[in-house]
This record gives sequence, C-alpha cells and structure tokens, in this order.
Amino acid sequence: MSNSSIHFNISERKILLRLFDLISALVVLYFVSNTFKFDYFTITKENWTWVFVLILYISVFGTIFELYDLQKSSKIETVSANIVLTVSITVLFYFLTPFFTPILPDNRLQILYFYFAILLALFLWRLAYITFVVSPRFYKKVIIVGETSNIKSIVEAFNVADPSYKIVGFINCEINKTDKVKFKGIIEYSPKQIYQVIKDENISEVVIASYNSETITPAIYKDLITLLEGGFPIREYTQVYEDLTQRIPVQFVGKDFYKYFPFSRSNQNKLYLFFHRFFDLLISLIGILLGIILLPLILLGNIIGNRGTLFYSQERIGKNGNLFRIIKFRTMIKNAEKEGAVWAKKNDARITKFGKFLRHSRLDEIPQFWNILMGDMSLIGPRPERPFFVRELSQLLPFYETRHIVKPGLTGWAQVKTRYGSSVDDSLLKLQYDLYYIKHRSFFLDVNILVKTLSTMIFFRGQ
Repeated sequence: MSNSSIHFNISERKILLRLFDLISALVVLYFVSNTFKFDYFTITKENWTWVFVLILYISVFGTIFELYDLQKSSKIETVSANIVLTVSITVLFYFLTPFFTPILPDNRLQILYFYFAILLALFLWRLAYITFVVSPRFYKKVIIVGETSNIKSIVEAFNVADPSYKIVGFINCEINKTDKVKFKGIIEYSPKQIYQVIKDENISEVVIASYNSETITPAIYKDLITLLEGGFPIREYTQVYEDLTQRIPVQFVGKDFYKYFPFSRSNQNKLYLFFHRFFDLLISLIGILLGIILLPLILLGNIIGNRGTLFYSQERIGKNGNLFRIIKFRTMIKNAEKEGAVWAKKNDARITKFGKFLRHSRLDEIPQFWNILMGDMSLIGPRPERPFFVRELSQLLPFYETRHIVKPGLTGWAQVKTRYGSSVDDSLLKLQYDLYYIKHRSFFLDVNILVKTLSTMIFFRGQ
C-alpha cells in the first residue's frame, strides 16, 4: 500500500531552516546590491570569502540563539526575537572581522542596508515556513497499534516533542480488551478497519506500541506483515520516542534491555577519547584563567550578597561509582542542609540573591574546571550526583547507575534540554537524556551540547 502524503521529518525541517536562512539572506543581498546604490557586500567569485564568513556567522549565531529549535520556529511571536538577536550579532561580528570581510563603507547608510536586508530575508522566509511547512497539510499522520495502557503517555510525549507528528487513531490489539481510549483527537478503530483508516486518513506510518508482542492477535499480525511487504512504514514506538524526543524511554524498557542500549562506539574509540581528554584539558585551562579574571568581581558579590565562604565542596559520584569532591562557588546560605540532604527546588529559599545570579549564569560552576583538569570530571557528560540521591534514585529508576559508565560533566545533554530537577520525575527525565548521550556520544553531539550551553548561559536558564 503506497502513501502519497508529503511530510518533513525533524532532521529535514532543521536542514530546510538552515539552508533557506542562508539562501534567502544571499538572494536579498544580491537583489539590494544590484538594485540600489549598495556596494558594501557584493557576491562575486573574487569575494567568496565574504560570503563564506557571512554563512558561517548566520549558522553559528542562529544555532546559539535557537533559530533551529522547531518548537520556537513554529510560531512567529517566539522566533522573532531570536531572528533580531541572530542578525544583530551576525552583523556586529561581520564588521569586527575586516581581514575576512569588506572594509566599512564611507556611506554609513550602507550598514543599515546590510542589516535590514538580512533581517527582512529571514523574516520573510520564516513567515513562509510557518505558513506552509508547519501547516496541517504537512503533518505526519500516524496510527498506533498496541495496548490501551500505553496510549496516553505515548501521545503526550510525541505531541510535546513534535506538534507536526499527528496521532489520529488507535487500534487495540489485545484479545481481552479494556475500556475504550478516551483521549482528545484520538479515535479508537477496530482491527478490521486498519486498511480503510490508512487510506481515508492519509496515514504515513504505523507505530506498534506493545510491551509484549504476544498480545498482538494473529489477524493484526497478518495485516501488518502485508503492509510491510507493500513498503508501508511500520516502526516500534520506543524507536519513534527516541527519534522525536532525543531521550531513551527507560520506563518502557523491560528484560530485553540490551536491545535499547547499543552504546556509542565512541565510548571505546581511542581516538575520540584522546581528543575528548585533550579538549577537556585545553578548555579547563582557559576556564581557570577566566575564573581568575572574574574572581575579584565574584569575591565582591559574595561579600555583599552571600556573606560567607566563597568556595563550597561536596562529595559526588563519578565514573564507575568512584567518589570525588566537586568544587563550586557557594550559592546557598550557611547550614543549608542542617536537617539532612534535600532536593533543591525552584525558587529555593536557601539560595541567596547573588547565588541566584551565579546559578542562572552558570558562573558558580567555574571552579569545576579544576575537577576537569584533575580528571574527576569531563567537560561534557551526565551531571555528577550526591551519593545519598544516587542510592535513592537507583532503587526507584531503572538503569540509573548506567550514567556512571562515563565521566560526569560540567555540562551535558540533560542540562541543555531540561530545567532544574527537583523530584524523582525530573530525575527520570534527566536520566533519559543522559542515556541518550551515552548511546549516541560523538564529536558532533558534543559540539551541539557546547553550542546549546552558550544558549543556556545567554538566556539565563542555568540551574
């Protein structure tokens, strides 16, 4: 059974956004340079370096200012500020690199032409993207075949991850059926309707959501085989969950856990590990130097806002369960845990005003560059947790101690994808991201995390 619907996957939409950001900017600049008295930026074979630097800046700063976040890019009100920030910083840096870019023009009006040409180009393209690509005509419509008990958690996870991934129906495959599914926008169909539903609803994919494949009846199994043999996409829901959310769904993993954890070869790759450690050492030295430069200001803020010791150390669990002491700038009041270890919460009363600034800007973590230099931590990895909470969470969350097969990090996939964790549910979410990083660990994912960390610091989303 063929399907003629058009839809864009997450990776395709991100490529589309990046590609047409660049194309639209260059096209508008080319139009302006050939229509008006604008010769600051011209596109010729001789000036290819000017074009290359502009492309580089738009790509880098667009990533930092989250132009390629699909959730934000789907609404003009959320992406507008990011466009202005990206264009402003891009143009500023373009002017500050005169060896690779044109000399500033005598007529300063050309600077405004340059700025507003790029700004207009990005706004026009993003309006077109929201109007056409994000519209329902490009939704990826799917139908779920599985057990009633799974449907609610799956629908919620998929809808949050990608609004364009539209679950339109559900087929209960259990012989002993439970109550019907009552979920907004989800219709329960009988197994006999599967072909008709795919045709009528223009379904692009069937997702199997079953803990136990034995619950799938022989009749449904036969229909699925027929669809597969006809080239129709059929996927298992944990695969879809991982692709859409970029998390490992540990809550759905059972005794066959080994199917879900083919960990990245980078964890054993000598070359990757060598360069990983090399950059740890290089960046930790730069971080320590930066900390020394900022130390007088932080010391002054600590005297005024914290009125206590500047540094704070605490026992944490590192790679292979080894204990080490983490070093931070102190952000809490004295004797913050005199009654024992407790979860840090949002708007925690124990955090001082200056401590809030240090946390949101992530400046409180500068001393951890020393931990990285000593080899207890890495720049990127799961955040190191305290022994008390590790013991507690290991009993409640499956595979929690799997986080310890790599070094803990100053920043990580969980840190850039979620906010502060203050409960078991938050820890489960962070664990899913941590395991995703361990599974897909690579040079490109590390770079992605570093760029997102810059976004976290710029938008003050630190913990």
